Amino acid sequence: MTIDKGIFIRNIYYMLTYAFQELKQNNYEEIAGEDFDEIHNLFAEILARGISYQLKQGLHKEYISCHESLPTLKGKLNINGTINNLMQKRQKIDCEYDELSENNKFNQILKTTVQFLLKHPKVKQSKKASLKRLMLFFSNIDVLDISTIKWTTIRFDRNSKTYQMLLYICSFILDEMLMTTKKGAYKMQKFSDERMCRLYEKFVLEYYKKHHPDLKAKATRVDWNINKEESTGGILPAMQTDIMLTLKERTLIIDTKYYTKSMQYQFEKKSIHSHNLYQIHSYVMNHDANHTGKVDGMLLYAKTEEDIIPNGHTKFNDGNVIYYRTLDLNQNFENIKKQLDGFVENPPL
Repeated sequence: MTIDKGIFIRNIYYMLTYAFQELKQNNYEEIAGEDFDEIHNLFAEILARGISYQLKQGLHKEYISCHESLPTLKGKLNINGTINNLMQKRQKIDCEYDELSENNKFNQILKTTVQFLLKHPKVKQSKKASLKRLMLFFSNIDVLDISTIKWTTIRFDRNSKTYQMLLYICSFILDEMLMTTKKGAYKMQKFSDERMCRLYEKFVLEYYKKHHPDLKAKATRVDWNINKEESTGGILPAMQTDIMLTLKERTLIIDTKYYTKSMQYQFEKKSIHSHNLYQIHSYVMNHDANHTGKVDGMLLYAKTEEDIIPNGHTKFNDGNVIYYRTLDLNQNFENIKKQLDGFVENPPL
């Protein structure tokens, strides 16, 4: 099993299956049994199966605005355009109309990503052949300029929700792509800490939701413990937790961290990143508004290649505890599950 950025490639697939439950359904299940020697082969296989399934269901269609000159009226008449046609002795009506089309951003992003994978030198020819066959059904769909894709503006509804996981994979790939040569050759950086951190966070949350339903795992906001009547409203930042677990009267707030280096150097010695500690401390103390000592925190790091890794705890005077734990993603997935179970069983909740 090959390692990519310190994580078994198959484990990235497992993380994705928790983040997106549809990977456990339909024709995705067989992927878990395959060996992938390169991360882009995994993504190519997921996209090939996902696009194939989408084609069977029918590609998503949206109304798009069209503007052209036609021999008969269609939609709305554009008077200025029609007059201009007559002045040029063209017997056509300038029309503006909406048309239901497959040439929308959802399908455009899929095609753009596949075009990149088809040019990637490490994607196997067998994977490329599968993708090429599927692209025959995308002949009327445009390829996008990657720099123009605004991922944060994409919204999914009932008709497009089946694209959510596929577009996440696309963003994972295209977000790191750089055009680096005049000839237009593609190069791929290693996946960014930010991108991996989002996947890591969603994976841990969904794991606890599935395997520890009694803990009521959720990502929720913490209210500031302030006098709202005597404070200026709207200027404090939102405190959005990654994961909050609750069992009876006790609460554990988990903040997931995925860094190339999980420790910082201070005065020639390694320590926890100060801003990480300040953040989780703020979550815990504000949530425990009555100083009961029944709210704890945990900084959950993904293991790196460093010799010293975060592992320990700090107990505060009110009784609150902040734990520092490290999850090793570079191991058999069954052992990953045992670690995650242990984090909430001994002793936090």
